Amino acid sequence: MSKATNAALFAAIIAASAPAAYAQTRTVPETRVAVAHSMIQPDEIRASKLIGASVYDVQNRNIGSVKDVVLNKNGTVDAVVVDVGSFLGMGGKYVAIPLSDIKTDNNRLTLDRTKEQLQQMAKYELENPNTGAGTSPSLPTGGTLGR
Repeated sequence: MSKATNAALFAAIIAASAPAAYAQTRTVPETRVAVAHSMIQPDEIRASKLIGASVYDVQNRNIGSVKDVVLNKNGTVDAVVVDVGSFLGMGGKYVAIPLSDIKTDNNRLTLDRTKEQLQQMAKYELENPNTGAGTSPSLPTGGTLGR
């Protein structure tokens, strides 16, 4: 994983956790939920463990790996980007999967789709050349995340 990708991921994780930490110290709008526990729960997964993890189909075949996690301005996950069909980083493509579609089974990520179904999905671009979205390791000047 490149340094730029690591930096972007770190910034996104910090930014995503900031609203929850901030919410614990002040009165919050009804739409924001404070973290109610002090350790990771069985139904949670760390982004650092998610990125790079192999994804398997229901027949236990490796169908790709998690390339990135895309957060929206509210700090919630919009998509999990899966690298499908590449070999040594070549020949594949990225597809966006809703986080809710990815399940954990015996400490592995599983998806109720085949590799062929993923390869037929629309290609997902991690960078938008028209707007510059996805190229910055942090929020643009003056931007806010979930506040």
